[in-house]
Amino acid sequence: MTTMTDTSPREFKMPDVGEGLTEAEILKWYVQPGDTVTDGQVVCEVETAKAAVELPIPYDGVVRALHFPEGTTVDVGTSIIAVDVAGGAPASAPASAPAATAAPAEAAAPARPAAKPEPVAKKPERKPVLVGYGVAESSTKRRPRKGVPAAAVPAEDTLYAATAIQGVQGELNGHGHAAAGQRPLAKPPVRKLAKDLGVDLATITPSGPDGVITREDVHAAVAPPKAPEPVAQAPVTQAAPAASAPAPVASYDGARETRIPVKGVRKATAAAMVGSAFTAPHVTEFVTVDVTRTMKLVEELKQDKELAGLRVNPLLLIAKALLVAIRRHPDINASWDEAAQEIVVKHYVNLGIAAATPRGLIVPNIKDAHAKTLPQLAESLGELVSTAKEGRTSPAAMQGGTVTITNVGVFGIDTGTPILNPGESAILAVGSIKPQPWVHKGKVKPRQVTTLALSFDHRLVDGELGSKVLADVAAILEQPKRLITWA
Repeated sequence: MTTMTDTSPREFKMPDVGEGLTEAEILKWYVQPGDTVTDGQVVCEVETAKAAVELPIPYDGVVRALHFPEGTTVDVGTSIIAVDVAGGAPASAPASAPAATAAPAEAAAPARPAAKPEPVAKKPERKPVLVGYGVAESSTKRRPRKGVPAAAVPAEDTLYAATAIQGVQGELNGHGHAAAGQRPLAKPPVRKLAKDLGVDLATITPSGPDGVITREDVHAAVAPPKAPEPVAQAPVTQAAPAASAPAPVASYDGARETRIPVKGVRKATAAAMVGSAFTAPHVTEFVTVDVTRTMKLVEELKQDKELAGLRVNPLLLIAKALLVAIRRHPDINASWDEAAQEIVVKHYVNLGIAAATPRGLIVPNIKDAHAKTLPQLAESLGELVSTAKEGRTSPAAMQGGTVTITNVGVFGIDTGTPILNPGESAILAVGSIKPQPWVHKGKVKPRQVTTLALSFDHRLVDGELGSKVLADVAAILEQPKRLITWA
């Protein structure tokens, strides 16, 4: 009796790394076919609508195939990598056992007529072509089985790369363009680039081997055309010469425009901001405050041994001031439940800090910030900011926020009208802190001044409540000793 070994690879599917996410983009592969992987090893980095996440493989083995290239958006549940698990039979197992091994088995079995071997039909010679450009008459390429990813189809059934390019040169006309009715030759990533940039491949003159369009060809197609040489013409007498249109001005890098696909974090942020702006009636109030004493306290705290090695800056005291104001006016820390038609007041504060990253705006939050001491709050703020800058913010860190601070002052901006983070009722914008003339103790003196802006959902926060919260934050920053007396 012969024991059959399962040689089929294990398929690792795109997981739901957030809550209810339906897709993710593959940012980077850390392995290639033929690499050995172990259980828990990170094989790729993906970006969801919430954050960039590294995916570990859940078993040991050898990478058989990567089903999608970098930059591809894949639905959750779709296989992205095939791995030959440890202990499986090798991919190139011998077709039959040696004759000496088979002899004992034949002796033990009853004699029977030998089956007539099936005639082996010689495959007709076929002309290699690019996939998607038509097949020669003698092609024997079979259709992949239903449910099997294209990357899992054996190499002999799919024609790619250099061997696929041979024989297609005759399909191009003398100018290098695809012949009439013939699809232009380009690899899938180049086609995606052309689609994102709005370029018609049929209009591009290919520069790649055997007439294949390259990425450089696509980028060149969106560059402004060179102005033609002036052609001498006979002077024409006109009563009133028409005004000539101004020549287009070249951009900084030679291209007139760049198209950036809206996806991942930026796509989710855009949808959330539109939903928030047109669902919650926003009201924004402003106050300008002298924060000279707060700035002096920041400098003193930097020398405090209890805060040694921690991030101590004005944002730390502003966050603490907002937490104290929320404790004095807890109704500001709430959300609107449309389905139940209820106002949900939160008895905890998950303090969100808006962070600008290369992938877009994210708002991670500090869980239970209301219960943290000043050193603990400083440590949490430092971790939150550094993690966001490194692109390692997890989806869980951006869920469950109750109120947010956005610090536009770091960009030199005086103030703004922030849009609420969805599900929250208030957001505080902090402007730049800079010296300004200010009346202090009856005299005009240069003082450190900033402007605060508080936006709130007017369905559950009326003008009185919003004004009291903003006034409390301003009062604490003007006299930071209130952090002690009011807390």
